[in-house]
Formats: sequence, C-alpha cells, structure tokens
Amino acid sequence: MMNKRLFSFVFLKSEIDSLRSLQKNVRKIDVKVVLVCLVVAFSLTCTRYLGDAQFLISILYDVKLTGLAQAMSHVLQQHASAQLHQLIYWAAVIIFFYFVFPAGIILFVFKESLTEYGLQLKNAGKGYLLYLGMLAIMVPLVFYFSGSESFLDRYPFYTVARNESLFPNFVVWEIVYFLQFLALEFFFRGFILHGTKQRFGFYAIFVMVIPYCMIHFGKPMPETIAAIIAGVVLGFLSLKSKSIWLGVMIHCSVALTMDLCALYRKGIFQDSEIIGGL
Repeated sequence: MMNKRLFSFVFLKSEIDSLRSLQKNVRKIDVKVVLVCLVVAFSLTCTRYLGDAQFLISILYDVKLTGLAQAMSHVLQQHASAQLHQLIYWAAVIIFFYFVFPAGIILFVFKESLTEYGLQLKNAGKGYLLYLGMLAIMVPLVFYFSGSESFLDRYPFYTVARNESLFPNFVVWEIVYFLQFLALEFFFRGFILHGTKQRFGFYAIFVMVIPYCMIHFGKPMPETIAAIIAGVVLGFLSLKSKSIWLGVMIHCSVALTMDLCALYRKGIFQDSEIIGGL
C-alpha cells in the first residue's frame, strides 16, 4: 500500500509539473529539451568513437601530429602499464562526455545548479532499504552468472596476470571505474532524466532507458536485460529524490562484486602474492 502511494505521488507530481510547463510554453519550442537531446546524441557518439584510443591516434596521424600520435601510442600500447593506461583513457573519455560536458551545458547555457540534476545529497539515503534489497538480489545472480565463459571473457576489465599484486594497478583501476559510474549516473539519471522531465513528465524515465539499454549492447544478454530493469528503478528513485547517489552506490557495489567474483572464478585469489601485495 505504501509503495503504491509512493508511486502515485511521484507519477502525479511529475505529470502535473509537466502539464504546467506545457501550458506556459505551448506556443514555444522547448529549446532546453532540444539541447539536451542533441548533447546526448553528440556525447554518445563521441564516447563510441573517441573511446577507442586507436581511432584518436589514427586521426592524429592524419592531421600530421605525428609526435603526439607516437607519444600516445607508446603510453597506451607499449608502456609496461599499457593495459591500465588504455582503461584510464577510456574512462576519461566517458567522464568528460558524460559529466564534464553536460555539466558545462547546465552551468553556462542553462544557467542552473547541478543539484537540480541529481547531485544534491539531501534525501540521497532515503532509499537505502531498496539499495540493500537490490544488492541482496544482484549479488547471488552475479555470482551465478560469473561462472559463464562470456562473463569471464569480459570481467574484470583490468586483466590481473598470474603472480601480479592487486595493488596498485587493479586498485587504481577500480577507483577510476567508480568515477566513471558517477559520470554515467549523472548523464542518464541526472542530465537526461531531469533535463527532459518538464516536457515528458514521468515518461522521461523511459526516454532515458532507451539509450541506457543500448550502451550495454555487446555485453552478456542477461546484463543488458538487467540494465533495462535497473534503468527504470534507478530512474524512478532519481525522479523521486532528485538525487543520483543511490544509483552510484548500487553501480559501484555491483561492479566491484562482479570483478571480485570473476577474479575468484579465475582462481586469482589462490595466489598468496596477490593478496599480500595489498
């Protein structure tokens, strides 16, 4: 009964706010929504192509920036820590186009506060029971699917070699990985959701879920399907609380669980040197 009332409250409030906005601006083009959609399309395109370091290196060669291209090639492909550098580069592209660029649009074009797009701490912890409930569901599922070949081929993104300590490279990667999830949550449950809710109301959740599902293409099918469900749930929570922090916590917790389960399945923890390095 309580959950039904909560859903009704969030649904009605979102729809009423949206209708009021439409009534005030019925004869005007909603420039804000247009810009949000264009920024989203541009950011997704850039992360898709520029996230591949080789693509950027080839462009640098084409425009005759040979020295810079060679330096990047060395750092990302020939350096002893090339694997870590490649992952950090990929995460940096995500963080820039999912967080820095949209945040700049909010601050300098919309002239609004980032707290209106999910970064406020107030009410962030009110859904902690749901957070614990989702973890209770996800952890056993992650452990079960972590035994599949497709899962182990993909996770963890940073491949830990035999006799390699988890510190510093793996630990550094996990920290960067978590920052990437903050950017991801801000982009989908912050920028897209709160940037379009005045126009689409409650249905902004489902508008956001479409590109969110699509960025999971290429991953194991169960993970992609789970992303649809998680996107709706996390979108609802963000719409209710105006905060993305619960989603960040869920993402980081599940991602860490996935990586640790993959390491366990691969027998990495059986090597005492790996644990000792921590």
